[in-house]
Amino acid sequence: MILCVSLNPCLEINVEVDSLTVGMSHRVRSKRTFFTGKSLNVAIGLSRLGAHSLATGFMYEDNGRLFEQELHKEGVTYKFVWVDGRVKEVYKFVDRRSMLTEIVDEASDIPSEKADMLVEYVEELSSGCNAVVISGDVAGGLTDEYFERIVASVDGKAIKVIDTEGNKLLSSLKYGVDLVKPNLDELQRTLGIKITDKDSMLRACNALIDRGAKRVLLSLGKQGAVITDGDKRYYCVSVNVAMNSTAGAGDAMVAAATKALTEGKELKDILLCGVAAGTAAVTLPDSISFDKEKYEELLPSLIVKEI
Repeated sequence: MILCVSLNPCLEINVEVDSLTVGMSHRVRSKRTFFTGKSLNVAIGLSRLGAHSLATGFMYEDNGRLFEQELHKEGVTYKFVWVDGRVKEVYKFVDRRSMLTEIVDEASDIPSEKADMLVEYVEELSSGCNAVVISGDVAGGLTDEYFERIVASVDGKAIKVIDTEGNKLLSSLKYGVDLVKPNLDELQRTLGIKITDKDSMLRACNALIDRGAKRVLLSLGKQGAVITDGDKRYYCVSVNVAMNSTAGAGDAMVAAATKALTEGKELKDILLCGVAAGTAAVTLPDSISFDKEKYEELLPSLIVKEI
């Protein structure tokens, strides 16, 4: 079983209109609603790959039951810490010029007793899991130090996978994280550097390994990804596919890489699985995950090279 810890769930509503003008009435051309949050996306991806995933984290009383329905439909089990208020809602309006207007309605702050309760949940649930994935940002009222506290509460025998940035990432590395998955921008912001070529990219990955990461899986977007454990380094270029949406591609990569890691696959195969899932995710226009069939179709077409 793989535990996925969601610290900041999000209800994302994507609305397409002809034009968007302040003070005017608009007719909706299309509307899509996603019950998301990085670790929840990972849990769904794992389930689609046939792994047993368990979601925990914060959930909100007013509209959180909709998330339960979605997870149940995807075959994901769950045990949440319930708090008052509504899940964070993000409204994305796109007009015919592809101009994006985003409105964010933040969720209410997490009370300290609920924060303590989730730490207890992670301690309890992780003891029965092969791996634990902790992704994204923390909810309102919590600090970066709380992210570290969650990582520290994971059972020592479980594989730890982290997908975040900044101090949340750096402070987690002291706990022997098995895999971290930044993208290029996140890695630059985390280390406060500019990556300009292959050598500087690999030095940046090694900086995370020097701080305690056992493996770094660096997402390069449509260029593919790199993975290193400090000794070996591999690169996998993504194949050309019809790109319909990048939403959830990084989470798909984490899901497949985590499953491969729990199965004891070699470094290059962890990379291969991650890139296949991330590529499969961008082919779907109305989903934050990917189809297993597309994932399996892409696997043989990808090439991994040692660098």
